[in-house]
Formats: sequence, C-alpha cells, structure tokens
Amino acid sequence: MPAELPVVVIGAGPQGLAAAAHLVERGQSVVVLEAGATAASAVSEWGHVRLFSEWGELVDQAAARLLEPSGWTAPTAGYPTGAQWISAYLAPLSAVLGDRIRYGSRVVGVSRRGRDRLVDAGRDEQPFTVHVDAGGDEYRLDARAVIDASGTWSTPNPAGADGLPAMGEKSAVDVLDYRIPDYRESKKYAGMHSVVVGSGHSAVTAVIALARIARREPDTKITWVLRRGSVGNTFGGGDADELPARGRLGSTAKEFVEAGLIDLVTGFRIERVSQDGDRVVLTSEDGRSLPAADHVAILTGFRPDLSFLSELRLGLDPTLEAPTRIAAEVDPNIHSCGSVAATGARDLAHPEKNFYLVGAKSYGRAPTFLAMTGYEQVRSVIAELSGDYEAAARVELVLPDTGVCGGAGLFDSTGASLGGACCAPPKQLIQLGRTATTV
Repeated sequence: MPAELPVVVIGAGPQGLAAAAHLVERGQSVVVLEAGATAASAVSEWGHVRLFSEWGELVDQAAARLLEPSGWTAPTAGYPTGAQWISAYLAPLSAVLGDRIRYGSRVVGVSRRGRDRLVDAGRDEQPFTVHVDAGGDEYRLDARAVIDASGTWSTPNPAGADGLPAMGEKSAVDVLDYRIPDYRESKKYAGMHSVVVGSGHSAVTAVIALARIARREPDTKITWVLRRGSVGNTFGGGDADELPARGRLGSTAKEFVEAGLIDLVTGFRIERVSQDGDRVVLTSEDGRSLPAADHVAILTGFRPDLSFLSELRLGLDPTLEAPTRIAAEVDPNIHSCGSVAATGARDLAHPEKNFYLVGAKSYGRAPTFLAMTGYEQVRSVIAELSGDYEAAARVELVLPDTGVCGGAGLFDSTGASLGGACCAPPKQLIQLGRTATTV
C-alpha cells in the first residue's frame, strides 16, 4: 500500500481533531472529513450545556503542543460549556489544522479498493476507499488507514422501550426533543408541564435545569420518567465520584426530587406517543398514561451509525455494538461498577486491518464516555499506525471512578439486576418526592 496515502479521519469533533493533531506531530498525512459546516458541529448543538469535566481533562496534549506556536494558552480552571469548549480550544485547533479538514463532506461508505466484504485475496494490501458526499457531489478518497471518530450524536435512541420508535413517535417527532433543550429560555417552560425520559447524565442535567425554573415559578410541573423498576444508581456516586461535578449532578437531582420539585416515575416503559392538540401524552406498556405534557425530552442515549461501514469486517459485540475487546468493560448489564479501564489500539482493532472506531462511537450503545478516554484512544492508535508499538501498548490514563457500584442494569420491579454485577447491589430508595412511583 502506498505510504504517501493519508490517514482519513471521519469527524472533526474533539477526538477527530485530536487524532489529526497526533498524526501531524508524527509527520503523517491526514485528511479529516466533517459533515458539518464547522469543526465540532455536534458540540455546537449542545453549546448551552456545561461539562462536568474540568479544562485539564478536555484538552489533548498533542493538540496543545500543536497550538502553542500560535500563541494559544490552555485554559486551566473551571468547567466550560460546550460553546466555551469550542471557542477556547476546538475552534483554534481546527484553524491550525487548516485545509487538512474538509467541511460539508459526509462519508457515505468505506470499503477496500476492488474488494467487497466477501473477498479475502489481497485485502489488507489494498487501500481503503472512502466515499464522500460533498453537498451532492460524490467523490472517492483512497486512504492507508481510517479512523472513525464520527460519534453518535446523529442517532439518538427512540422513546420506545423495545429500542424501536414507540407507536405514534414518528408522527410526533416534531414536538419531541432528543437532545437537552436550552432551558435558559425559561419562559418557554415556566408554568408548563415538562417530561424528561431517561436516567443518564443528560436526563439529570435536564431535570435540574427544569427544577430551578420550578423553584422560581411554582406552577411549573416536571415529570421524570425512568424505564427501570427502581431508582438504582440514577443519582450517581455523589461524594464518592472522582469527578466532583459529575457527583454533584446526581446529588442535586436527588435534593430536588426530595423537595417535591420533580415527580419521579419508575418502571414506565413507553409504548405509545399520542398528541392531544399541541400537547403530548406518553403511555406505558402496562397501560398507564402520564398527564399531557407541553414539552417532552427523550434523553435515552445514543447508538452508533454503522450503515456506511457495511462493507468492512468489524469485530463488534452483538449486544453493545462496541469493539469486542472493550464491550465487557463498558456493558452496563455485566459491568456495574463505576471504574472502567482506558482503551488503546489493541482493544480497538478490528479484523479489518488499520480501521478503528474511536471516541463515543467506540462505546457503541454504552453511556458515560469521557473526552479523556477518546484522547488516550487516539494517542495509542496513532502510535500504532506510526510503528511506535511500545507507545501504542503503553497506558497513559487512569479513568476516574464514578463512585457507583452495582445496579447499572436495573430493570425489574424489585430493583434486582437482570445482568451480572461485580459487587453488591446498592441500597434501594423506595419513595422519593411527592409522587415517586415503583411498580
């Protein structure tokens, strides 16, 4: 395979830009393909949300070294919003990378030159062919390696409890939010009934923002819907979380529930989404219906878009859709403790040589991905592609513990984990708030 061919990076988000910085630092040719009009276009869509990682955990070190000659100074303290992350770091980094990034370039397919998925002969010696749609103009780009850092932002999970859209959900999609709304526009939500569906950090962030509105505007009603049969680890590890801001999220949400600002409903697995004029009614599989809502945020996580990788030979876990070597580490059904090991090139490798999934997409459907995880991934992968196998095998990151142990896979009415657990189950909270429900 010609050595002069570039490494193609899909996505100019935090991990894609970091991958490009590592490649530049090692003297490698790189082309970054970004579907959006700017770098970090997905981050810009949640620019109003504050991260629970501090600045020191949000800047890749190779990127910092690349930026320093431009006079850039690394932010050192505080928890930025998504917009601040872009303006103070990601936008300057994309400017330094310059025309290595091609904007408005959506990858619609990746394969091997002259080899579909079935062909063995000479497969590894052929370059990748990356098919690109650039605003209706299609072209192909040959690459010696491909790093998919496209994330999962474009494919949020539906409301339906079975992983498919609930009945009526598709026709109601225009009145549903699948990302955290900008609750700073408080007039839209004050005095209204808002429903938040989900148990992850996005859902917790949303209910906290709404509860602050309700504290000022008592007529505001908030319903927080959990699919699981009990509260479990929804409130996180609190003071035991090694990321303090992440721990405070759960603690604050718990305080608001106990203060009666949030009605918590558990064991509510959505089967139908109905419209009542401009309002939305959610109905569960057991026939319960929530009061009509003015706003509904479906914050049930994301899943990877694998459609444009159909001609590659991927080694993915059948449940999680993550690389098989890391699936057991991050699968909430079988790994319920908060600590997760860092992952590198060996963990991320596929049967398709020199193809890697990095960033949030490497976790498949699993939650709790951190930027620092992605930075360690791309450091190791780029070292591997550059022939520095010692650096690729080295682990340079220990991930912070969440302080949560047990119950990530909580589902049934008793709160028992239906998957395995690596430690004892947590104590159960039975009644929270005015109308918390367990079934």
